Amino acid sequence: MEEEKEEVNPIKDYLFDYIENSETIPKLVTEKKFDQVIEDVTKNCYDHILSMGRKDKVVGVLATGLLHYLLTNALITSQRKVQYDDNELDIVIPNTKTLEKDPKKTLLIAIPKSSDIKVIKEKIAKLDKIQSVKENIWIVLSENIITNKKTFVLSKEENSFSKIIFEIAQFSNVHGTSKFKILRI
Repeated sequence: MEEEKEEVNPIKDYLFDYIENSETIPKLVTEKKFDQVIEDVTKNCYDHILSMGRKDKVVGVLATGLLHYLLTNALITSQRKVQYDDNELDIVIPNTKTLEKDPKKTLLIAIPKSSDIKVIKEKIAKLDKIQSVKENIWIVLSENIITNKKTFVLSKEENSFSKIIFEIAQFSNVHGTSKFKILRI
């Protein structure tokens, strides 16, 4: 029944149980109200998930799970947890092939699962070597830490993360990576 592609993770299990049993989330997804899905999950799951471990780590896992779910439902082409040049990339939109051919049409989203500025800066430095278009590297964090990148924060107080799918879709439309989806079989 359950695919064995990723290790069992209590945070993701909790998230997907919540989504599966939600009355409102399927309706919001159908209406493409992805920001409201994120707000709903944050409102109803955030506190419980915080009790499951270190804040930056558990929020990172929550952000990753939510992003995977929403990218799939928004029909945005992406690759997740990809090995590339000896680095693990969290999320690549649309894919590493496009990154090689046309970096300006490729978005890298990093979810460092840390609030240690040194760890975050190291991750950014690695991505800067891979992605030549610096503004196409986005970071998802559990608190507002100033970086030289576009940053989304997933927290109850400041939830800029709720706008991420809208901004990814905008990026994809501008750069042409989401056109002709209907032709893909």
